[in-house]
Amino acid sequence: MISSMTGFGRAESITRERKIAVELKSVNHRYLDLGIKMPRKLNLFEGDIRSLAKQYMSRGKVDLYITYEDYTAGSAALKYNSELAGHYMEYLRMISEEFGLENDIRTSTLSRYPEVFTMEDASLDEEQTWHVLEPVLKEAFQKFSEARNREGEHLKQDLLEKLDNLEKLVGQVEERYPAVVEAYREKITQKVRELLEDPKIDESRIAAEVVLFADKICNDEETVRLQSHIKSMRRILNEEEGIGRKLDFMAQEMNREANTILSKAGDLITADVGIELKTEIEKIREQIQNIE
Repeated sequence: MISSMTGFGRAESITRERKIAVELKSVNHRYLDLGIKMPRKLNLFEGDIRSLAKQYMSRGKVDLYITYEDYTAGSAALKYNSELAGHYMEYLRMISEEFGLENDIRTSTLSRYPEVFTMEDASLDEEQTWHVLEPVLKEAFQKFSEARNREGEHLKQDLLEKLDNLEKLVGQVEERYPAVVEAYREKITQKVRELLEDPKIDESRIAAEVVLFADKICNDEETVRLQSHIKSMRRILNEEEGIGRKLDFMAQEMNREANTILSKAGDLITADVGIELKTEIEKIREQIQNIE
């Protein structure tokens, strides 16, 4: 199944003890670039979160946001920095002696000095925390994956339509070739007659010249390869994994063949079709960039 690299997923769990919310969104990227923003106390789970995420995604720049609110009484603890308080007292005594001021420091005043008292998160029960965090992560990842799959199906249908159009354009190039050769034969015959002013001309010389021209503008190899690439793309679109990179490679090969057809174009009509070929292939390449 085709999966887009653009997606969004969100899950939330709210109980009397805690609230957990997980949200993720993604855009195109050559590889998997997973950025995680979460409370510092959850950092110990980063490895587990990344391992879990890789089960649901392989490419894309993904931003993952986790919020965690603990409502239990033991979720935070008050810490007293005795050593720092001692330093404050010592410097205040020095100031009092140096400037002859009354040292009127009170306990309530000292307690408000920076870092004397701090609130710290209580240590987590790792097993219990992961037990409640993992299901929310899985739900968000699943919704994220489903959203990417839905978008991927739209991409597949669009690509199939573009491949159908591309096939028609290749057919036009193939159909145009004999007419271009015949038009060249008539042109060169008329030119030789005008130059020689003789209705009787050497047909073998004309034929040789036409053969050289036909060989020069012959695009059979390119059109055959393009038809083959179109079939390969349709097949790849039904594969299960590694689709994006394969399609990107095929699009590059298609563009190479279209460039050659355009360079060999023997008339304006073929050149115009060649330009349409390149334009359609570029549209295909742009869409492929969205596929995981």
